[in-house]
Amino acid sequence: MRQAEFDGNGSQIRWTEAAGAEPARVYVHGLGAASTVYHAHLAARPELAGRRTLFVDLPGHGISDRPADFGYTLEDHADALAVALDAAHLTGAELVAHSMGGAVAIVLAHRRPELVSRLVLEEANLDPYPPLTAGSSGIASYDEDDYVENGGHARVLAKVGPSWAATMRLADPRALHRTATGLSRGTNPTMRRMLEELTADRVYLQGELSGELPGSEGLEAAGVRVVTVPGAGHNVMFDNPDAVAAEIAGRG
Repeated sequence: MRQAEFDGNGSQIRWTEAAGAEPARVYVHGLGAASTVYHAHLAARPELAGRRTLFVDLPGHGISDRPADFGYTLEDHADALAVALDAAHLTGAELVAHSMGGAVAIVLAHRRPELVSRLVLEEANLDPYPPLTAGSSGIASYDEDDYVENGGHARVLAKVGPSWAATMRLADPRALHRTATGLSRGTNPTMRRMLEELTADRVYLQGELSGELPGSEGLEAAGVRVVTVPGAGHNVMFDNPDAVAAEIAGRG
């Protein structure tokens, strides 16, 4: 496990790392998740093994610290992720990022393009104000204190199902709420606009069961390769690991 200070007050962002060939692959989790849980099974596959690999937990999540005075906006998370990549002496990394983590990866690539050579986005959030069915919307619908102190977190855990709850319970409730609120608010310019304007190689993976990706034509016109993952929902890496691994390896 490695770590680096991200807030000027001693708080540490942490990651686990496996040695291998460059360019490194950096896996980034979604809201209330942890990177190893969602991606270690992919990184160990023969077509992906042998590369330097980092599993980064964003602030407030997993094994990283959770300062109470941190903002946890998408920009804050992107800056913390940049600290980790700088500490690991990385440039031109390939980022494999899920959901909220995909939004963070887009912001990182926009702010620090030298750090990112390729984005593989697994159902990344691209637009502000997602539908109420999205997990982030359910969390952000609470007032922060209601979520943290008056049972909101417990109610959300009871609704999300055992798999997501297993990692969400490891996240700090206040950090989780602020992250969900920042994700719902989005960025200016939007994550979609940032993605369209990037020059790095970009792949967007959309689960077949999630329906057609809104605005996919515009993304493709901007050079983003949009791929439908057969038989998969939001968690494409669990539902169809063969197809996702092939895309990460560049063999799709």
